[in-house]
Amino acid sequence: MQIKPSWMTPELETFRDAVRRFVDTEVTPHQEHWRKQQHVDRDVWDKGGAMGILLADIPEEYGGSGGSFAHQSIVFEELTYAGDMAFGIHVHAIVAHYILNQGTEEQKLKYLPKLATGEMIAAIAMSEPGAGSDLKGIRTTARRDGDSYIINGSKTFISNGYMADLVVVVTKTDPEAGAKGVSLIMVETRECPGYRVGRILEKIGQKGQDTCELFFDDVRVPLDRVLGGVEGKGFTQLMTELPYERTILGVSGVAAIERALDLTITHTRERKAFGQALIEMQNTRFVLAEIKTEATIARTFIDRCIVDMMEGRMDTELASMAKYWISDLQCKVIDQCLQLFGGYGYMLEYPIAQMYVDARVQRIYGGANEIMKEIISRNL
Repeated sequence: MQIKPSWMTPELETFRDAVRRFVDTEVTPHQEHWRKQQHVDRDVWDKGGAMGILLADIPEEYGGSGGSFAHQSIVFEELTYAGDMAFGIHVHAIVAHYILNQGTEEQKLKYLPKLATGEMIAAIAMSEPGAGSDLKGIRTTARRDGDSYIINGSKTFISNGYMADLVVVVTKTDPEAGAKGVSLIMVETRECPGYRVGRILEKIGQKGQDTCELFFDDVRVPLDRVLGGVEGKGFTQLMTELPYERTILGVSGVAAIERALDLTITHTRERKAFGQALIEMQNTRFVLAEIKTEATIARTFIDRCIVDMMEGRMDTELASMAKYWISDLQCKVIDQCLQLFGGYGYMLEYPIAQMYVDARVQRIYGGANEIMKEIISRNL
């Protein structure tokens, strides 16, 4: 029951059709294979780059497709409508925006074109074994040594970690300075002494997405790899760019809600019990009526957020609302939909079961929902 977004135009409709064909051809047929090997194949990144969907909202002067946040949102929506939770375009796009908005001109020209083509795959390394949502508690250090930084530490739960060629690492360049001692440093991982990728972590869902531990043992990188060219700006850079990530989570969450509703309506029309279709039973109709109402509210809300992103006025508070409320609703709706599938809903061959296990992390990554409420409450 997908509601036409308020920002949709004929040009965007054409773009959506092209993205949908790409996903149908290059993503959907490989999902089971990717889940088994715990990462996507490298060639899908090359094909995505050729298609122009990796950095759809990055200016053409830096190798992007020159579209708006609406274009990138369509990519995220179509992947979600197809049930894909493996192709790590989301993290890739997030890193690109860190570089676009916070990087030096030299950094933009060096990395963004390679990210746009898929020549480089990007990740951002924030979480550590002892520091998740509390970014001030990180222990990874970057110590100056002549014309280089020497990085030591470890990161965990890093999406795209297995395949990443470029990792933006959250480090302490001045461990005594608190938030003002945090810096983001870009590490090129190919032939990088001291850099090591740990095991791909076993998750309850999103098994096709490579999520890894990363280790930095005296990793030496040039001084010009600090994002923006100035030490100590990392915490501010993170706070500035996190709304983009949280809005993306809202976009994907609404698409998942819409997909779950569509799948469940189809199932309840076809499935019979006690001589009638499930949808003919009052309880089923009332549950679906509630979900349709909530899906409509969520779509209206996220459309407003997408427009705010397009017009450059999205703020931290609204992005936190979108991330927490939509991800909570996503988990609730999918659970309700699974119940209407009965025993079939517990079988992974049914998409609703896969959606159930894939959805749970939405309330955790990008900042746990409890942190989102703390951010919102500061403006009460």
